[in-house]
Amino acid sequence: MNLLITGGAGFIGSNLIRHVIDKPEVVKLVNLDCLTYAGHLENLAGIHGTHPRYTFEQVDLRDKDAVHRVVREHDITHIMHLAAESHVDRSISGPGDFITTNINGTFNLLEAFRNRKSEIINHKFLHVSTDEVFGSLGESGFFTETTPYAPNSPYSASKASSDLLVRAYHHTYGLPTVITNCSNNYGPYQFPEKLIPVVIQSIQARKAIPVYGDGMNVRDWLYVGDHGEALWTVLTSGKLGETYNIGGHNEKANLHLVQLMCDLIDEFKPELGGNSRSLITFVTDRPGHDRRYAIDASKIDRELGWRPAHTFETGIRETVKWYLEHQDWVSVVLGR
Repeated sequence: MNLLITGGAGFIGSNLIRHVIDKPEVVKLVNLDCLTYAGHLENLAGIHGTHPRYTFEQVDLRDKDAVHRVVREHDITHIMHLAAESHVDRSISGPGDFITTNINGTFNLLEAFRNRKSEIINHKFLHVSTDEVFGSLGESGFFTETTPYAPNSPYSASKASSDLLVRAYHHTYGLPTVITNCSNNYGPYQFPEKLIPVVIQSIQARKAIPVYGDGMNVRDWLYVGDHGEALWTVLTSGKLGETYNIGGHNEKANLHLVQLMCDLIDEFKPELGGNSRSLITFVTDRPGHDRRYAIDASKIDRELGWRPAHTFETGIRETVKWYLEHQDWVSVVLGR
């Protein structure tokens, strides 16, 4: 396959590239990324500019002509579409980029691939989405692949829209598409604006750790390496036109997650003085903050044989240790 990964300089994308670039099926891997604040080529150290299968294209998905050129010139046979504006808080304060990138950008990519469909025998378009499209759960139950969409933020609404576009292109044009909806990812190379890296940096700086509301909003946490393996499994074995939920089977309330990270850093860095839980500070809840997400990932396990390799305890321990050992990376991506 000549594989195009969009958003490959971001958090999930860069981890995915590391996971798949040496797969024997991959003849060429093209990373398309416009390098916004969350995309950094430092995430691909050891691959960017050195790996013989790797090519980088700095292209904005909203640039229709450039997107069509990349798909055509590189003879792309498979696409893993991860590029998106993804931070909920940013979508609340400035929704415009989320609409144009996540919806219009996906449209441009679908059109570019559709224009090549008749030239390719073996091809597939994997659209990577989020569990946030389903809205909020109560204290029980799980999101399944048939849960109705009920997005509550501009970000989740834009992702729901792009999901529906992908679905429509399969049913209308016969485009060989498959969709995944994942739970919250964590792990190395996550831009330090999301909860886990924010908490780690706050603890080290002995600054207040902001926790929204009462801290009891629940998320299902998925280690990014496990997510990469799941995406590869869906790309190579998933049934066309299907949707697969990808979850970590690790429900945690935000407050309990923060407390665990406080305890881990107190263990790893006793020189900071301990008692990091005292830094926890509750702040006003954000608008439209969904109370609970939980993924039922039984379909991908049953049909494709994937299940996460990491427990939350092993994954979060590796993650905290990685950030503590890579403060030079944090400084670079924050522009310090």
